[in-house]
Amino acid sequence: MLHSLSYVTDHPGFCGTIKNSPCDFVVTEIEVSEPLLRDTRVESLQKTGEAPLEQNGPKKPRTESCGPGAEGCCGGAASPLERDPGHAGGDSSASPDKNQPGREPELKCGLEEGGILDALLGKPVSEQLHKFARDLKDEWDLGNNANACAREFSLGPVLDKKNRADLHSTIRQEFPFLVTVTTDNEMTVKGNADYRELCQLVTEKETSDFFKFLDAKLENSTFSFEPDGDKEHRKIVHHFINRRFGKLLETKSFTVTDVSDQPNTSIMVRFREKRWPRKRSAGGFQEKQDLYTAFTLQKENLETLEAISFLAAELGVLPSDFSYTGIKDKKAITYQPMVVKKVTPERLKEIGSKMEKKGMRIHNIHSACQHLRLGQLKGNHFDIVVRDLTLHSHDSSADLKERISEAMENVETKGFVNYYGPQRFGQGQNVQTDQIGLALLNEKMVKAVKLFFTPEDTDDPVNNAKRYFLQTEDAKGALVMLPEFKVREKMLLRALHRYGVNHEGCTKGWLNIPHSMRIFYVHAYCSKIWNEAASYRLKIYGSKVVEGDLVFSEENDENVSLSDKVHVVTAPEESANKYSINQVVLPMVGHSIKYPSNKVGQWYHERLSKDELQMCKFRVSPLQLNIPGCYRLILKNVQNLSYFLEGSEKGTAIEDNHLNESKISLHISFDLDSSCYATVCLREIMKCDF
Repeated sequence: MLHSLSYVTDHPGFCGTIKNSPCDFVVTEIEVSEPLLRDTRVESLQKTGEAPLEQNGPKKPRTESCGPGAEGCCGGAASPLERDPGHAGGDSSASPDKNQPGREPELKCGLEEGGILDALLGKPVSEQLHKFARDLKDEWDLGNNANACAREFSLGPVLDKKNRADLHSTIRQEFPFLVTVTTDNEMTVKGNADYRELCQLVTEKETSDFFKFLDAKLENSTFSFEPDGDKEHRKIVHHFINRRFGKLLETKSFTVTDVSDQPNTSIMVRFREKRWPRKRSAGGFQEKQDLYTAFTLQKENLETLEAISFLAAELGVLPSDFSYTGIKDKKAITYQPMVVKKVTPERLKEIGSKMEKKGMRIHNIHSACQHLRLGQLKGNHFDIVVRDLTLHSHDSSADLKERISEAMENVETKGFVNYYGPQRFGQGQNVQTDQIGLALLNEKMVKAVKLFFTPEDTDDPVNNAKRYFLQTEDAKGALVMLPEFKVREKMLLRALHRYGVNHEGCTKGWLNIPHSMRIFYVHAYCSKIWNEAASYRLKIYGSKVVEGDLVFSEENDENVSLSDKVHVVTAPEESANKYSINQVVLPMVGHSIKYPSNKVGQWYHERLSKDELQMCKFRVSPLQLNIPGCYRLILKNVQNLSYFLEGSEKGTAIEDNHLNESKISLHISFDLDSSCYATVCLREIMKCDF
């Protein structure tokens, strides 16, 4: 699937084999707002006395940076639910510090906010910002609202995107009465008119706490204003919040007991869900909360969806009751967080020994309050061994060690083309997942079913059952032949047995498997088109940013739609070399994206026409599939790259420049952002297709 795709670097590379065994390819997911999983795993193993599956070769110690916005540092950042409930996003009505208005929230890594601002802005600008904030508040206190509204303070150009994000967050937390705006990399600070208006209705402490809660945006968190017996006043507060934040928040009045043990009424605010739960009790938002259990899944030589099928069958729940943030490699040892609904931690612990026989281990089991979402991760850490190193045949007189060093330096500096990896498409299978996705988009339901049941060239129960079904269309007979853990196949066959192997029956069959699995195939097709588009873009324009290219706007405003954040490069911007190739994005096809207005956009239309999708709305209503599309950077960078060479005797590093190629292994360690593929990064390093 990656054959003939482009490279961004020009070094010769080298040859080698990957995934000789699962322990040669170890993937550890980096969580959002939680300690890194490798820390969690070690803690879990120490408690249980278990040992991780054996890994080959010595590992270099890794250290995590502890800077502004760093996660998992200084013992690990607390999860949102473990933080002080009075801190932004917590239920302030439950805070033990309600009567201590002078107390400031606890900060990451023990740093004071002022220290973070000093680090990000430099002390002189940080001091000017503090003075601006004090002067603005003085104007407000004196009633000079007009003067206050006219005040602005420029922080100057902040080129690094992460620094801008850290500044936005830090300033809003320390000065909730300020707002930050970015225009062409320049950050400006001014007074928050909404903050000022709410201050006229409630105390300043409540206003400050409310805006910190709003900025934190922690799912399932609530905020409560002080008890208020004045119904008309509560109505005004309700109206203000609904008018200014109604798309994001919803409010409810409920009865509380005040400090005099008298019944009173308070306003509770929470983030709006897609829809209200059907049942609500008088005393709260939801009569019964779902039961969630979180855990870390360690799997070996298993697909993520296959592992979920095993777990679901053993626990007596549906595969759709499991949530996760991404699909992990099959031919690897992988660690990833998961959450399962309707299963207690005790029940999950009971099946641990059975799952080990399937190549899985379950660590760090604990209660949770919500599911996970696809893409809800920072990225992945990889520990990879490349064996049987040799030079390319056209480069046989070169020095292998120099070639490896050159390749590592090149990719670390220039990055790699951000292709979707071969595992996205079902590497090595007779029918790849993108073919099924195309059939679903064309609403060719019977064809999609037959592609799904196309067997591999092996003689085993699963492929024998698939072979039998295609030959006979006997869904009931194929059901009997399939092993229990093949949950997807069984769900589909049950519907086909009931409704028949025709268009209607196959449609109902696809509806019988979880939505996440149905849309997986469509996303595979969209990924294939993106890969081809990236190669075409690099082939005709190279690394130059040209008129009609798409780049992401730097505006850090979450209320702006995704397409509005995408900017079309103009002719003057091309002439001025305003943007770099690292900022260029290409669309993943869907119904809500814009295409480049140059030759690449024309290529998309021609390519979709070739697959009979020129009129496709990317909504497959019969299957309840909605594909809005998104944007993906053409190039990506690798982080925390380190490597060493090892000889045939375990643990022996290679120092000399004359290597015995057949006995050399390369150990590589690096981090990649979410949705990036290690096999694609290795392809760029080695100049090999896998």
